Amino acid sequence: MKRIVVGLSGGVDSSVAAAALHHQGYEVIGLTLWLMKGKGQCCSEGMVDAAFICEQLGIPHEIVDTRELFQENIVDYLVSGYESGVTPLPCSQCNRTVKFAPMLKYAKETLGIDQIATGHYARIRYDEATGRYQLLRARDRNKDQSYFLYDLSQELLAGSLFPLGEIVKEETRRMAAQYQLKTADKPESQDLCLVEAHGSMQTFLDRYIDLKEGEIVDRAGKILGKHTGIHHYTIGQRKGLGIAAPEPLYVMALDPVMNRVVVGSRDEATQPDCTAGRTNWIAIPEPTAPIRAQVQVRYRSKPVPVTAIPLGEGRIKLGFDEPQFGITPGQAAVLYDGEVVLGGGIIERR
Repeated sequence: MKRIVVGLSGGVDSSVAAAALHHQGYEVIGLTLWLMKGKGQCCSEGMVDAAFICEQLGIPHEIVDTRELFQENIVDYLVSGYESGVTPLPCSQCNRTVKFAPMLKYAKETLGIDQIATGHYARIRYDEATGRYQLLRARDRNKDQSYFLYDLSQELLAGSLFPLGEIVKEETRRMAAQYQLKTADKPESQDLCLVEAHGSMQTFLDRYIDLKEGEIVDRAGKILGKHTGIHHYTIGQRKGLGIAAPEPLYVMALDPVMNRVVVGSRDEATQPDCTAGRTNWIAIPEPTAPIRAQVQVRYRSKPVPVTAIPLGEGRIKLGFDEPQFGITPGQAAVLYDGEVVLGGGIIERR
């Protein structure tokens, strides 16, 4: 039998991934990462549910303590980012540094298994023509998570399997009921485990960042109000500013040096281009000339046509066909060719 390690969070998606592979004849070993210090659904109830699923399926269950790794690569990364006036995207960072790489290493070095699987909604295929593994959107576009997986390396893609990539969420729920899994009716988790554990991102950040009152200003520097900390704001935000104005105002910049939140009209918060760094290329080698693609600048945003111009040293300039609103430093800009992920990077401050 083909042996495989399945990452189990205790949710319905990873549970069905494990059950489906088990019923296909794989020898499945469940693996749960202990991510967070203190209480949190993914690290308390989640570990219990993952263990129960393994008992139901009659498969071994391993728990690996990665709390220090999560603290360094995700918690500290988030806090330093918000302190510097950017809005980090923790999920892509977590997938690469905390989940896939450590899981595959543990599978190979400790268990002697060369492949892992997760409950992510995305697809992987090997392109014979280029000799590269490709990352593709999931069949279920509403659940597609390829945006969060753009930073996976060729080695990680080669050693990974996404059993749910070809099915829709309704089918996942149906399979969970068919297999009589404990998690069949478990509610959907939030996109970010830290929010789920702490109630909100603001509550989480306030544990680490001291409140520091500052000014809310327009582009000319005119003071319009006060804020309690720039980490409470993000680019494009309109609600919760606490200021009165004749037209809607949006956060267009965060200034950590002056401790200011800069606001403006929607037009002022719209820009024709941006740069991205720390790029990772999947379907193609790093380009040396401009390429045409579609780009997604946040998880739920619509892909838009763009010209990507290489700048060297892992950086690209993205020129949008039409100016885009609320481009947020710290988030990912992921380039697609239809359903294929070309690559992506982290949006830089202007």
